[in-house]
Amino acid sequence: MRSLRILHLVGSAESDFYCDVSRLYAQDCLTATADPSYDFLMAYITPDRNWRFPDSLSLDDIAIAKQMTLFEAIEFISAQNIDVVLPQMFCLPGMTHYRGLFDLLKIPYIGNTPDVMAIGAHKARAKAIVAAAGVKVPRGEVLRKGDVPTILPPAVVKPASSDNSLGVVLVKDFTEYDAALQKAFEHDSEVIVEEFIELGREVRCGIIVKDGELVGLPLEEYLVDPQKKPIRNYADKIQKNDDGNLFLTAKDNITAWIVDPKDPLTEKVQEVAKKCHQALGCRHYSLFDFRIDPKGEPWFLEAGLYCSFATKSVISCMAKAAGISVKELLKLAIDQTLSL
Repeated sequence: MRSLRILHLVGSAESDFYCDVSRLYAQDCLTATADPSYDFLMAYITPDRNWRFPDSLSLDDIAIAKQMTLFEAIEFISAQNIDVVLPQMFCLPGMTHYRGLFDLLKIPYIGNTPDVMAIGAHKARAKAIVAAAGVKVPRGEVLRKGDVPTILPPAVVKPASSDNSLGVVLVKDFTEYDAALQKAFEHDSEVIVEEFIELGREVRCGIIVKDGELVGLPLEEYLVDPQKKPIRNYADKIQKNDDGNLFLTAKDNITAWIVDPKDPLTEKVQEVAKKCHQALGCRHYSLFDFRIDPKGEPWFLEAGLYCSFATKSVISCMAKAAGISVKELLKLAIDQTLSL
């Protein structure tokens, strides 16, 4: 029996930053899930929309790999007998257009479909859908340049579609709105202003599909403090080493940790997360951020509907705490993908 041919879809059609993030996670995945039953291939997309198929994800191998146009890449992929694609792209085109390409090529891929990814990536649209399903969401409004916010401070200002807390600012007074909006508009043409939910706690909840059932994973909690750190920002998630390579900051037991499954909050948040999963039309897996108010009530903040199956991926960390290795997690997703 031949090995299962898995194409890792890596890089970004949008920015060097997302290329670096994608490569960081994908390299971790390749190492963590290596198995004789898998034959890994790599497609690397750059912001100029060219494709490469390097032997590895080292910068040297990427640099010497032949550049291909989309047409050439499709010809190459079509000749490779790919069984399944594992999307590793975090930019919006990567989450939507490139997944849609494999729908057209009739090559199955792991994870959510382009329409679901597009909704999840737009925080206001995702909020509206889960709110219609009965999930608590902070009251908010979507602004474009020139609009004036009406939400009374304290309020959180953030780009509608950016990730990793880029451009997120807590406004405590009306005089701070101009600077906060200017920063948020650097990352998107639409900005969300929403009421600030008092702490509380801040957690993430992952959902996976196992044997046809939604399974809530152990929660991951993040270090926040009502006075010193009322919200998380970009520096809490990703930073750069001196050599210019990215590293993940929220992967220790000080700034982030797994919540004891016996904590009463766990079951409550898992049930709300399952509602979000179903409302958004997710498949295989999903991930949601929640703010927990002082009364212990969860409020939906945003969806993160991707998993790179790296050891440092949030869903992988949660699954490990539940006794599911990253290799088992990937096999679950592959089996579901190929059974469609």
